[in-house]
Amino acid sequence: MRELFMKKIKMIGLDLDGTLLNDKKELTSHTREILTRAIDQGVTVLAATGRPVTGIPEVLRNFPGMRYALTSNGGRILDLQEDKILYANMLSYEMGAAILKIFGDYDTFKEIYFDGRGFVQADELLKVGEYLRNPAMADYIRTTRKGITSLWEKMEEMNGHEMDKIHALFKNQDERLDAKQRIMELGDLSISDSMGTNLEINAPGVNKGMGLIQLGRLLGIEREEIMACGDGNNDLMMLKEVGFGVAMANGADEVKEVADYITLSNEEDGVAAAIEKFVLNPERG
Repeated sequence: MRELFMKKIKMIGLDLDGTLLNDKKELTSHTREILTRAIDQGVTVLAATGRPVTGIPEVLRNFPGMRYALTSNGGRILDLQEDKILYANMLSYEMGAAILKIFGDYDTFKEIYFDGRGFVQADELLKVGEYLRNPAMADYIRTTRKGITSLWEKMEEMNGHEMDKIHALFKNQDERLDAKQRIMELGDLSISDSMGTNLEINAPGVNKGMGLIQLGRLLGIEREEIMACGDGNNDLMMLKEVGFGVAMANGADEVKEVADYITLSNEEDGVAAAIEKFVLNPERG
């Protein structure tokens, strides 16, 4: 762990799955109360997620005072109040097509993302539960993705358009690692896995941490004044990049190793506990 930092926190970036939301994908009333108190104190609080904006729960998209959102692992930063893109770093169409071809060689559940929305083949969407251990996550995907006839038909329709990201779930770990190696050979890309059974591919240089730093620059907030909470490998760079990184008790070991502080689990309102300790009632050191 790094030495605990002492500067006043002015921005908090929050991963959703396994972090802000409990295992039922719910925002508890206690956590909601703590977020409101932080916002009322002038802190910029936002979701920092791999989800597209359409996948952010309505309670957070419309949360009073929660103006910004970091989506697609930092590929897009949005001003929800103005319905405006503040920053975007997209994956090229050609690279996305090459990755989709690789995913097609394995038993995968595949998603492509354009313009803040995830697209899935309707026949695969029916089987998403076979690729996920958490039924709530499967329900989330079913209700937030657009089912289409063919991913390749959608790719042809969007030929020339940049992609937010591309994502796949794997049943077989060896196949996942083999696919990852092949994708790495395509060139410089941001590759992450938030669940250990998936691969998320973004444009080079995209990660949640850099996204928060970029938003901080736009808002006049320094790196040392940014706190972030996360649990998965796609949060690792976020916790390393910001001034104060908080890992969840349920988080991956690699994430805990780079964190400044380990809070309670997402089932125990761990985000709320960290905000109370370091933002509402600072006790650093």
